[in-house]
Amino acid sequence: MLALLLLGAAVAYGVWWRDQPLRIDASPAEVTIARGTSARGVAEQLVASGVMAVPPDLLYAWLRATGEGTRIKAGYYEFSSGVSPQQVVDRLVKGEQSLRPLTIVEGWNFKQVRALLAQQPLQHDTAELTDEQIMEKLGRKGQHPEGRFFPDTYLFAKGSSDVAVLKQAMEAMDRMLEAAWQQRDRSVPLKTPDEALVLASIVEKETGQHSDRGRIAGVFVNRLRVGMLLQTDPTVIYGLGDAFDGRLRRRHLETDTPWNTYTRAGLPPTPIAMPGRESLLAAVQPEKTTSFYFVARGDGTSEFSDNLQQHNRAVNRFIRGRP
Repeated sequence: MLALLLLGAAVAYGVWWRDQPLRIDASPAEVTIARGTSARGVAEQLVASGVMAVPPDLLYAWLRATGEGTRIKAGYYEFSSGVSPQQVVDRLVKGEQSLRPLTIVEGWNFKQVRALLAQQPLQHDTAELTDEQIMEKLGRKGQHPEGRFFPDTYLFAKGSSDVAVLKQAMEAMDRMLEAAWQQRDRSVPLKTPDEALVLASIVEKETGQHSDRGRIAGVFVNRLRVGMLLQTDPTVIYGLGDAFDGRLRRRHLETDTPWNTYTRAGLPPTPIAMPGRESLLAAVQPEKTTSFYFVARGDGTSEFSDNLQQHNRAVNRFIRGRP
């Protein structure tokens, strides 16, 4: 009889305990469950990490009795004070990992993306790889990485591979580029989605002003139609790479590289940055304009001109400060 009373009391306590808020001193407590970890191993990790302040054997017995110990999913989890034991186990069973945000900014280049990944609590599988090797690892052997990763905020679990994050961003760009290409103005002289991506990257670097993107794209399309050089500074800067010191000089404009649109006609061979959705759409749906020139006003917007005489006056006013 006493044994039955003790058993009943233990069960009643367990039912009460599973819904009580936990006090976790090192909040949040981190727990990484490796694939194939046994229920006993999970119990030991939850206790060792400070999530549960009970003997591991008791926790294991609970996991085993409920059958949930065999359904726990591998992954990285964080738990803070106030969560109940049942909520802890529910998250483990559902595989609701703790995710962290990572933001690729519009207009960034691949070098900046790699630097961002290096700062994150990821498994750095690409750290010792060249850009070419990274693209091969992503299944894109021979493809230049620039422009291939959509600027957005992505969520990742601590300790996951940086390759997985890049793959997610790459596939997002694939989808966004395809969607934009399907909406293209078929009169625009772009033969492939890749050419649209290149033009979008130039538009992205030329302005952050939403209202100007379509017209800037229209200027470049007008130039492409008549065979004019694009003459866009961001392509020159990209071609200079680490040699660029932050100040563009005339000698830079005259230094030939595959990306120098002052010395080479047409679009450069690759994108020069990661374009966002608005720039992608501007490239395939450019504003119909008579302008062939534009210059920055200094406030984020651009002054557009139809001919060189108007453009020179705009340059004098906004760049040289002359009336």
